[in-house]
Amino acid sequence: MSNALAPSELIDHLCRHSAMNSEEANRLVREVLAFYDESVAAFIRRRHHELQKSGISNAAIYKLIDVEIRQNRFAAEPMSERQIRRTIYG
Repeated sequence: MSNALAPSELIDHLCRHSAMNSEEANRLVREVLAFYDESVAAFIRRRHHELQKSGISNAAIYKLIDVEIRQNRFAAEPMSERQIRRTIYG
C-alpha cells in the first residue's frame, strides 16, 4: 500500500457521505489506489498463484488470466498463452 496521502477532496467527500473518519477514509483510498496501481505482470503472477492454490490447471489458468486482463483495469494488449507463461516463470 502506498504511504502517500489520498487527495483531501476525496477524503472529505467520503467522510461527509459515510461513517468513516478521515483516517479510515485515507486508508481506504490508499488501498484502492494501490490496487489500481498493480502492473499487468504483477497481476498475472498474483492471479496465477491464487488460481493455482484453488487447484485449477495451468492451461485453464492461462485462458482465465487472458480473459481477466482484457476485462480488468488494464489497457493491455491481448496476450498469448506463451506471453502469460513467460510473465509468470520468466
